[in-house]
Amino acid sequence: MWFVVFLLSGISAIEMTFELQEHEVQCFHEIIPKDKKFTLEYQVISGGHFDVDCHLMSPNSKVIYKEQRKQYDTFHHSTVEEGEYTFCFSNEFSTFAHKTVYFDLDLEEDSKDAPGADAGGAHATALTQLESSAYAIHESLRLVVDYQSHHRLKERVGREVAEYLCERVQNWSIGQTVLIVIVAFGQVFMLRKLFDKPANRGGKVGI
Repeated sequence: MWFVVFLLSGISAIEMTFELQEHEVQCFHEIIPKDKKFTLEYQVISGGHFDVDCHLMSPNSKVIYKEQRKQYDTFHHSTVEEGEYTFCFSNEFSTFAHKTVYFDLDLEEDSKDAPGADAGGAHATALTQLESSAYAIHESLRLVVDYQSHHRLKERVGREVAEYLCERVQNWSIGQTVLIVIVAFGQVFMLRKLFDKPANRGGKVGI
């Protein structure tokens, strides 16, 4: 049953949704081995203009990725050294809008981790039909999880935009209603002033 252990231990993805306040920077750290391919994907779900600054630094503090005011992006990279990689999200340019940010750090599996290779890599064993099926199911499930995450993000972003537009339309409608009422009362007041009798305005009128 070693292939079951592989399915459980082969999960090497980190995803998180967090709140980023105005004028705030949040950084995350991950130790990644050498010659490891990884993918960083992020998206702003709500807040302001749905934009955020992001940069990624290698263990020697070298900036290998930097983007400003992006709503979403995907970055692929292959490490050349082992160490602690740091990726930060910044909302320093925003004065009052806080953001909700989602990111996914996916570490690709090495070929030596695939079923059919022993721990030392000395020789490869033939895959049984059950092991091959389990590996194919594992890869298919990972793809399904990625699709579900993207659909949930799109649904949440669409809902945030719809609620924002609904609030704007509602506020505009309330403002228009108040303005119409003020104009109506003003017109009534002006008409009453126009049709008032001269005696009511200045007292008696001499003959």
